Amino acid sequence: MAFQKAVKGTALIGGGAIATVFGLSQFSQYRNKHGTFVHVQAAEAVAVPRKDHFPTREQQILALKTTSEFDVLVIGGGATGCGCALDAVTRGLKTALLERDDFSSGTSSRSTKLIHGGVRYLQKAIMNLDLEQYKIVKESLAERANLLEIAPHLSAPLPIMLPVYKWWQLPYYWFGIKLYDLVAGSQCLKSSYVLSKSRALELFPMLRKDDLVGAIVYYDGQHNDARMNLAIALTAARYGAATANYAEVLRLLKTTDPASGKERVCGVRCRDVLTGQEFDVKAKCVINATGPFTDSVRKMDDQEVPNICQPSAGVHIVMPGYYSPDNMGLLDPATSDGRVIFFLPWEKMTIAGTTDSPTDVTSHPIPTEEDINFILNEVRNYLSVDVEVRRGDVLAAWSGIRPLVTDPNSKDTQSISRNHVVAISESGLVTIAGGKWTTYRAMAQDTIDAAVQAHGLKAGSSKTMGLQLQGAEDWSPTLYIRLVQDYGLESEVAQHLASTYGDKAFEVAKIAQVTGKRWPIVGKRLVSEFPYIEAEVVYGVKEYARTAVDMISRRTRLAFLNVQAAEEALPRIVDIMGKELNWSEQKKKEELEAAKRFLYYEMGYKVKSDQLTDSSEISLLPSDIERYKKRFHMFDKEKKGFITILDVQRVLESISVQIAENTLHDILNEVDLNKNGQVELNEFLQLMSAIQKGHVSGSRLAVLMKTAEENLHRRAVIPVDRSGGGL
Repeated sequence: MAFQKAVKGTALIGGGAIATVFGLSQFSQYRNKHGTFVHVQAAEAVAVPRKDHFPTREQQILALKTTSEFDVLVIGGGATGCGCALDAVTRGLKTALLERDDFSSGTSSRSTKLIHGGVRYLQKAIMNLDLEQYKIVKESLAERANLLEIAPHLSAPLPIMLPVYKWWQLPYYWFGIKLYDLVAGSQCLKSSYVLSKSRALELFPMLRKDDLVGAIVYYDGQHNDARMNLAIALTAARYGAATANYAEVLRLLKTTDPASGKERVCGVRCRDVLTGQEFDVKAKCVINATGPFTDSVRKMDDQEVPNICQPSAGVHIVMPGYYSPDNMGLLDPATSDGRVIFFLPWEKMTIAGTTDSPTDVTSHPIPTEEDINFILNEVRNYLSVDVEVRRGDVLAAWSGIRPLVTDPNSKDTQSISRNHVVAISESGLVTIAGGKWTTYRAMAQDTIDAAVQAHGLKAGSSKTMGLQLQGAEDWSPTLYIRLVQDYGLESEVAQHLASTYGDKAFEVAKIAQVTGKRWPIVGKRLVSEFPYIEAEVVYGVKEYARTAVDMISRRTRLAFLNVQAAEEALPRIVDIMGKELNWSEQKKKEELEAAKRFLYYEMGYKVKSDQLTDSSEISLLPSDIERYKKRFHMFDKEKKGFITILDVQRVLESISVQIAENTLHDILNEVDLNKNGQVELNEFLQLMSAIQKGHVSGSRLAVLMKTAEENLHRRAVIPVDRSGGGL
């Protein structure tokens, strides 16, 4: 009864306010419906032919070297840069794009994976009567709808729950969320709704029950950010853009304008990172779309120009899927320090973040233990006491740099712009900075509009609204069934391929290896608990992947889902890539080491290792110490004080169990802190202590030794797969 009264009161409080924006809503709906019709026409009006297949990287490099002059040259292969290339090439402009690393290697692959208008931006717009904030939300919601339409295989609507623990907050949040729906107009994904306490707990059983009043559920979009970025790049390539990753800009080229006598940017000197070869690329217009590295390119143009980028680091963590429902996210609107935390299902795992703290610009941002623990503490505040939130359940962690900017065109250059900024220097360098993932297309449109006007380029209006991206054309929600039926793939693998490659999934299935099993017929997995298959590595090379890091982080998302699984898959990935790219044994070794460094520093493996070190405190009861010593000495029969692979093999043989030697090596290496090829008693006790404290989970050695002890006489099979535990 109390809940019903609260809902009725909410309706009365919000009703008058909503009536005042009803006219705006109706206008928005008319405008959006009309816009959708125009968007379809625009997509059909692209005069540039689209190739059936994108060129090879070698062909792209050749085009960059041999083209006398491009109309537009984009520096930066993130979402915005690739968006600019796609916008320019579909207008009929001769377009090039250079990325010094891999497509989406920076911020664009390290987001919260949301396609959203920004609930908190709308809150600020209302509280501060800020029209600029309102416009940001309005534009973002329109772009959200477009992105879901043009890449349905990579994106989908996601319900997000906002739990309410105080009665007065119910009408407050309800009004704000309803206004969010209204601003979206006809592009509202699904209408938000209020839940009772019991219904909220039914949908999100992990939620903290104490003092829970009810909840509000609203909808935003979610996507696979790195694959989305790649889809934009590949679509631009199919329309004729000369796009190349691992092509570093060394300096800008300039010429003197005979009419004005001023220097004008006319191209770049670049280097093929993979071969070391340098060459010039000439262009009428050069666009700087380098995100956090905006200022470094601006200073290539003018050393005296002031910095406009104010980088901010956002850390995310990934936890096992059982921490959240399969299809329901959670929003913490007011954390202990005023930030917003999202807790979302993603790729059958749970992603939580983000933090927001000043940082230096770097190509290799590293997540800190402080940020990881901040997120974990906020998660604990919203989950039931029955759910033990363990540090050891962090499977991966990463930091992304958000490129906040001050507007160089504004008189108040100290004020951070909340929208994107397009600036044109005296020499004609066009810079696009700021903004957010969701609005990449609108940012690109504004950038090319400015470039066309400033450089007198002959081009029509933008054609990208409604323009389908790579893989979307013939995709359908049931496409995976054909993959299962036609090729004999596992259902989980088929669903993964369909949601990753769209209608191009068939190209991956065609090159999948026969398993030799009754089922599945084809599709050898890279690691047992993830649906990634070996054929994706071969196909990833065709998608311009050139390093092992490209493969584990952006063609597949293994590094972002589970760093231990990614490390386990690395040797096979390197072998396949080596065969495709003709790597020498030395090159394969270098790639393996580089990928391990990436996992160690950038994806949270280092902070994992810090949980179990030589100096880790052993906090065990005397009875526990004796119990674990007894277990250890079952393997260390000679009382050496350490165990090796031979000791483990001997015990396993005595109970008729066989485990491959390389697997045993990996299992012991997880605990071998001083890397001397053996696990000492002290290291084992440190491991068991860390497990008890929740700092480490899913240790295969601990599971193996415990199971061996319990089954020594029963001779049961010992499981050695990861249990879902993490860093």
